[in-house]
Order: sequence, then C-alpha cells, then structure tokens
Amino acid sequence: MRFIALVLPVMALAGPVHAQDAEAGKQAFTQCMACHNVEDDRNKVGPTLMGVMGRTAGAVEGYRYSTAMVEAGENGLVWDEESMSEFLKNPREVVPGTKMAFPGLKDDEVVANVIAYIAQFSE
Repeated sequence: MRFIALVLPVMALAGPVHAQDAEAGKQAFTQCMACHNVEDDRNKVGPTLMGVMGRTAGAVEGYRYSTAMVEAGENGLVWDEESMSEFLKNPREVVPGTKMAFPGLKDDEVVANVIAYIAQFSE
C-alpha cells in the first residue's frame, strides 16, 4: 500500500507519454505526400512542409493560402509541436476556412510520429 501511495503522485506528474518515432512518422506521412513535400522546398497542392516548425502559418512564399490561413498567421499562429499537433488532429477546427481537405489524424501517437518526422526537415 505504501508503494502505491509513493508511485501515484510521481505518475501524475509525468503526464501522458507519446514516443516520437520519426521512422514511423515517415510511414504515416505517406498519406500527406500527395499534397505536401517535406524533403525540399517545392510546393505541391499544399505548401512545402520543409522548415515548417517555427514558421508562421500562411508564410511560404509563392503558395496561395486560404484567407483563413493567412489571417491565422497574422494573428500569431506559429507552427510548433503543440499547434501542429492540434492542426493535424482537426485542421478545420484550428483554422476554420482552411483549404486543407484532410479530416485529420485521430491517433495521438501517429500525430507525434508525423511531427517527429517533419521536424527533421526544420532544423
């Protein structure tokens, strides 16, 4: 009983753990590749995601964003792990009016892995 009393507070501080596996993220990213490029700075149907982490939303030169995405960037949306995670889970909720038709990723681990993969191309 004493052991449980000591372990539970430590577990509560730790929070949920999501392993970030860039290789698994690369595999999951294949569903994004029709519209997005991450390994170079060419835009496709969607903007390049090369260098996306730390970038202001709606800021890739030469890409025609929705007004909603440009306004989100003007209002302070910068892509970091938290904002990207929320966007990947539900793009239309985070940026209502986005052109992105993808409905979102529902699995937190898959989201974390995709972020780990694309973050490699932002360093």
